[in-house]
Amino acid sequence: MSPSNAARLNPENISKLSSGVRCYDYDRDSLPVRVVHFGAGAFHRAHQLDYFDRLNAIDPNWGVCSASLRSAKVKDALEPQDGLYTLVVLDDVIEYRIIGTLKSVVLAKDPEFIERLTAPETLVVTLTITEKGYCVTADGQLDVENPDIKRDLATPSSPVSAIGWLALCLSIRMERGLNGLNIVSCDNLSGNGEKLRAAVLGYVQHTNPDLVSWIESNCFFPNTMVDSITPATDESLLGRVQDAIGLNDEWPIQREAFTSWIIERNVSEDFPDLAKVGVTFTSDVAAHESAKLRLLNGAHSSLAYIGLLCGHETVYKGMSDPDVMTFIASLMRDEIAPSVNVPEGMDIEAYINSLISRFQNPEIEHLLSQIAWDGSQKLPFRLFQTVQDNIGAGRSISKLCMGICAWMEFVRRQAISGTQLVDPKDKELRALALASDGKNYAEKFIRESGVFPASLRENTIFLENINNSYASLAGFKKNILTRVELND
Repeated sequence: MSPSNAARLNPENISKLSSGVRCYDYDRDSLPVRVVHFGAGAFHRAHQLDYFDRLNAIDPNWGVCSASLRSAKVKDALEPQDGLYTLVVLDDVIEYRIIGTLKSVVLAKDPEFIERLTAPETLVVTLTITEKGYCVTADGQLDVENPDIKRDLATPSSPVSAIGWLALCLSIRMERGLNGLNIVSCDNLSGNGEKLRAAVLGYVQHTNPDLVSWIESNCFFPNTMVDSITPATDESLLGRVQDAIGLNDEWPIQREAFTSWIIERNVSEDFPDLAKVGVTFTSDVAAHESAKLRLLNGAHSSLAYIGLLCGHETVYKGMSDPDVMTFIASLMRDEIAPSVNVPEGMDIEAYINSLISRFQNPEIEHLLSQIAWDGSQKLPFRLFQTVQDNIGAGRSISKLCMGICAWMEFVRRQAISGTQLVDPKDKELRALALASDGKNYAEKFIRESGVFPASLRENTIFLENINNSYASLAGFKKNILTRVELND
């Protein structure tokens, strides 16, 4: 980060904040640390710490110690600020907030880390360690061949993996007769709590079999779902934050206004009452994941390919095109929403409206080309299953097929231009596109790409809709959109 002559953001300089900057108003010095976090990255500071900060405004009992398992960058930036940092909320009116809940940033090797994990007052452990940090196999079990796991199993008293650290702290807590923990994954991994529990139990079966039953009886691993776009911090943000708050913050964080945290009702009775600040507790996280996958991700992929064909570069630019926006909104309401098993507590229309607002946020520069990556891997989950459900229920699939056809046309254009796809099936898809006659390309692509399931490859309703939709892709915006009956 670039040096600055402005005074540093820290508790001593809080009184120098510019007017209009929101700042914590609880007694930070007396705030107990009851939450320990693995992975002190941007999303953690934009998401979980924001929720706990708002909770502390009404229930000041939830200070957080965040740990970096390897890198010292966050600690080096925030330690001189006593953990304070700026959260920039990107909305029509940009909001600058000083978050006070982060009481300390440590490295895993620091003695404070294991001390916090094994402290009697610690009740919650949260994690943002990315999918690879769970060290599980494709079937969700501990990967004993993972290099970090192999090392930790050999030296369990000095772990490097999150799984090893959890096992060590739980072993100490059992020996000391302490309470168990609520261990809350905050990574976007389906069944994240179940996978984390399986990894920890699989690990302790090797290192301390007596610990297995104690964990099963005393610890909670709720499944969760999190959502909020968090653009990276750059030099531009540093300058804007300094101008706005009047102090130098070495590592501010920015996110979109929308934020969501869904937690399974599989927690202890004394778990923090995060429902007071907007967290949804549910018995069915999977239903929320499915709704998000179909409505947000399905619409996002369709927007990416249609928007690119219309000459747009970003989500905001695509949704600023009235025809594209109308199509995407109609796709969600007419063909995706009817397929969703609406989860408890969700207002489906309000959710769709929130997605449209998010897509129209001018402060978020989300490249359509990036969303278009890995179409062969994403579309089977984001669009194909919805198509199958709609066919089975006798519902329309014309708009869904338009998104699929836009992807196939995107592949064809990339192949013709000699541009490599960011997709594990890059070579096969481009070769298929170049070898196909324009008239039979769509059907040949479906039958030979290896992406579509047999239930769609052989379905006459699907093939008819695909052929009709692809015929309307003449390369011009009006032909992409007007051939779809928006009000059917």
